[in-house]
Amino acid sequence: MSSSKRAPNREKQRILVVDDERNIVELIKYNLEKEGYEVICAYDGIEAVNIAKQDRPDLIILDIMLPGQGGLEVTRILRREMKTPIIMATAKGEEIDKILGLELGADDYVPKPFSPRELVARVKAVLRRTSGKAEEKDELSFDNLSINLVKHEVRKNGKEVELKPKEFDLLKLMATNPGKVFTRDFLLEQLWGYDYLGDTRTVDVHMRRLRQKIEDEPSSPKLLKTVHGIGYKFQFEESE
Repeated sequence: MSSSKRAPNREKQRILVVDDERNIVELIKYNLEKEGYEVICAYDGIEAVNIAKQDRPDLIILDIMLPGQGGLEVTRILRREMKTPIIMATAKGEEIDKILGLELGADDYVPKPFSPRELVARVKAVLRRTSGKAEEKDELSFDNLSINLVKHEVRKNGKEVELKPKEFDLLKLMATNPGKVFTRDFLLEQLWGYDYLGDTRTVDVHMRRLRQKIEDEPSSPKLLKTVHGIGYKFQFEESE
C-alpha cells in the first residue's frame, strides 16, 4: 500500500518534505526520522499539493524553487483550505522570497544551505508553537511580564503597564505566536486594515513605543526582536 493511502499514524507527527533534489530530501528524512517523526516526500509542487490534501501532515518543509508549481504558489493554494504549518526553504540572501512566503502564510523559513540540526530545531519550535494554539490561555507569562488576554491587561514586575489598544493588539498577536516572523505589511494589514492610508513606519513607531513599555532595555530587546529586512518576531527564552 502506498504511503499516501495508509491510515494515519497518530503516535508520530507526520512531516511532508518537498524538494526536487532527492539527496536533500533523503538527508532531511533521515534526520527527522531519527527524531521520531514520520516523513512523507514529494518532489514537485503539484505532487506536494495532492499529498498535503490527502495525507494532512502535521507540518510541511517546502522548497521555494520547485518544478511545476513553485513553493510560493503551493503555499497560496494550501492556505485556501488548511492551516498546516509550513517551513519554507529559501535561497541564501533572497529576502524577497522570505517576505513573500511569510505574507502568503508560511510559519518560518530556513535559508539554504542549512544544517540538519538547525532544521530539526526549527521543526520542533514550529510544531510546539502551533500545537499549543489549540489550548487557548487566558494569560501568558514570560519571566517578569504577564499578559491577560481576556482583561487586556499587561503587568511588568507585578505593576500594570498602560498600553494603547493597538499596542496591546500588536503584543497579543506576536506573543501568541512566539517565534513566528511577521512582516511589516502583514502587521499593518492585520491590525490597521487593508484600507489604512498610512505606511509601514506606523508599525515601527508602535513597536518602538511597545518596547519602551515592556522591555528592560528597549535598545536591546529580549522579547520583541527585529528580523532585519523583513519585520519582527516575539522571542522568549526561559531563564536557566
